[in-house]
Amino acid sequence: MPRIRKGRNLANWKNPRPQADGGKLRIVGGQFRGRQISYSGDPVTRPMKDNVREALFNLVGGWIKGKAAFDLFAGTGAMGLEAISRGATKAYLIERHFPTVRLIRENVCELDPEMPVEIASSDTFFWARQFLANPQKWPSEPWVIFCCPPYSFFVDKTDELLELIRSLLEASPEDSLFVVESDERFDPALLPQADRWRIRQYSPARISVYRTDALEDSEVGDGA
Repeated sequence: MPRIRKGRNLANWKNPRPQADGGKLRIVGGQFRGRQISYSGDPVTRPMKDNVREALFNLVGGWIKGKAAFDLFAGTGAMGLEAISRGATKAYLIERHFPTVRLIRENVCELDPEMPVEIASSDTFFWARQFLANPQKWPSEPWVIFCCPPYSFFVDKTDELLELIRSLLEASPEDSLFVVESDERFDPALLPQADRWRIRQYSPARISVYRTDALEDSEVGDGA
């Protein structure tokens, strides 16, 4: 069984950093720390809140550098852009909502037009099948995969999501990292190799973290 721990009570977390302006999200660490990216406010995208994203990267930020990042169901692209800010070699942002894809492109250009980012305007499930069918196009460095779909997918598309995670996990190089964001309706015991996931609860978000090498308790602190 996965090990679930309650994360810091973010409702009472007095963040010393300035919050993003209305309609904006903030990059919380790395090269672009403090820079803001635009957010349309469309509920289709449901971006991870700044404080939850900061809590997450307090847990995994040290493992990002030198990895290729995949932001599945990218929404605003904040997870992939955060990974680039923290030293990821490249980011693949996959999002099917066309207006949001345009906004992602604008945010990339605003941060750095030369940023190593590939934006795919595609359904993530379809994109993953095409990607996995072409291993010659896989990046050789370890991967960090952020899987943050609409919470309803964990109810309505459970089997598809689990197959997506399983297939990417099996294809990933050693020392890769997986992050899955769900809500409390999803049981992380359903995840492949469930006993190797470490869970943090930031209600309503539930963050599940997996590394393809051995993951010891001491490697994931409560620093969030």
